[in-house]
Amino acid sequence: MREPIFTGACTAIVTPFDESGAIDYKAFGSLIEDQIARGIDAICVCGTTGESATMSIREHIAAVEFCVKQVNHRVKVIAGAGSNDTSAAVYLSQHAQDSGADALLHVTPYYNKASQTGLIKHYEYIADRTELPILLYNVPGRTGVSFTAETYRILAQNPKINGVKEASGNFSLLAHTRCICPDDFYIWSGNDDQVVPMMSLGAKGVISVASNIVPEVMVKMSHLCLEGDFHAAAKLQIEYMDFIDALFIEVNPIPIKAALNLAGRNVGGLRLPLCDISPKNLEVLRASMERMGLLA
Repeated sequence: MREPIFTGACTAIVTPFDESGAIDYKAFGSLIEDQIARGIDAICVCGTTGESATMSIREHIAAVEFCVKQVNHRVKVIAGAGSNDTSAAVYLSQHAQDSGADALLHVTPYYNKASQTGLIKHYEYIADRTELPILLYNVPGRTGVSFTAETYRILAQNPKINGVKEASGNFSLLAHTRCICPDDFYIWSGNDDQVVPMMSLGAKGVISVASNIVPEVMVKMSHLCLEGDFHAAAKLQIEYMDFIDALFIEVNPIPIKAALNLAGRNVGGLRLPLCDISPKNLEVLRASMERMGLLA
């Protein structure tokens, strides 16, 4: 029986950039250390929040290697390796494996709008060429394609596919997946505003944006759910809803980088085509952070 890569809260960590636009490894190391010190269960590097879409292949590989080395086995490291080009996804997967990452996160191929058969072939091809466990990543709002529960059932038969980061917001899909897939095909929430309801249906935790700022909150929320105390977890979910909403007032990771800068973490800016948060939305974010006591 497969064991889950992690349970609880995993931070989809941002990638800090310096004034020239290069990766700021000093700031990156500081962020990683802060996450571990504050009790996070795992770190996901080079995902959506890490701006992998605007990284060169060389940068992507280097960022994964740096994160793995900095973490040094203290928590699990999940390396983003997804692509709409299957061969590129294999290349990133093999380099992540060589770096010592614990698992891979593979988003559904974007833009191509693959059929369900194409998705199955894509993931089986990757699984055949890596030894690391794979987390599928379903975020149709970004990629234009969603898994079906039946596709999950088929992919769950592959021992290297550990489960899915489910960010579709589709609770019917979640329920049907839990119904027809084996118990050792694990699910994690990919939405910070849906942690508790998803875990009530069997999810094992969350891969979180908000935990870049409040890792201890997301750890506590998810661990309360794992302990069966959904009442206390729901109170925490509701308490932080305003802040979570503010973190998605514009497309991720624009607000979370702004929030980290407001909190004094100095993670720099974004790479085009992403740009700085609008002044109006920055004030909404600032006000929410002030109410929660999160400003520097």
